[in-house]
Amino acid sequence: MNKIIPWILIGPLVAFTASDTAFAQGGDNMPTSERIPSSLMTFFVTSEPIGDGGNLGGLAGADAHCEALAAAVGAGDKTWRAYLSTQARPGQPAVNARDRIGAGPWQHSKARLQDYLGRRLYRPIIQSQIHGDTLEEAQRGSNLTREFALTEHGELVNGIGDPLPTRHDILTGSQTDGRAFTDAADHTCNNWTSNGEGSAQVGHSDRVGNGNISWNSSHATTGCSQKDLVSWGGVGLFYCFAVD
Repeated sequence: MNKIIPWILIGPLVAFTASDTAFAQGGDNMPTSERIPSSLMTFFVTSEPIGDGGNLGGLAGADAHCEALAAAVGAGDKTWRAYLSTQARPGQPAVNARDRIGAGPWQHSKARLQDYLGRRLYRPIIQSQIHGDTLEEAQRGSNLTREFALTEHGELVNGIGDPLPTRHDILTGSQTDGRAFTDAADHTCNNWTSNGEGSAQVGHSDRVGNGNISWNSSHATTGCSQKDLVSWGGVGLFYCFAVD
């Protein structure tokens, strides 16, 4: 038996090694995380804020910030959109964050998932997974987790329990389904043009706090200045998605 056992163990290992080789060469179009270049990134959290509180220069200014950060790490060949909603104003219809970003799938710059062999792989996410559009997805919960919500540099955003400062508040102006609010209250810092009065709805990149573990609609701020955003555990970061 002692002579047979090594052959029993070696057989599966040889099979897995062959599979690994095929995978590393592009099998199933699923590269290992170590092989994912920044140019393939289609989602990230901004590593730095614009720095003027809730005044992002409107949606255009927020999109430009996404574009600039992406270009700096070699992913500037895509059309980037900030995941932000705006509210209806006279002569201006509301804009839903979910309608700005396409259908996916999206992938971040460095994956943290492991398969049965211990390989770290990327796994893309799609619209229904981040908004729970189907009953199955709603029951499972959003796949946009802390480990997925990385910056364009592939870094985690400081959340609850991490070294200070906490930066997990992410500007969205959105309800949990990714749509704009329809009431009279300000949820978007006057459609991302105010650094004073108003309020912004934020999500938590680590999905911790306020009892609803929401990545996109956890609570409102009490003001729109940079100081107001910092006092709530954020600095004015937002999500960026590639639409092509």
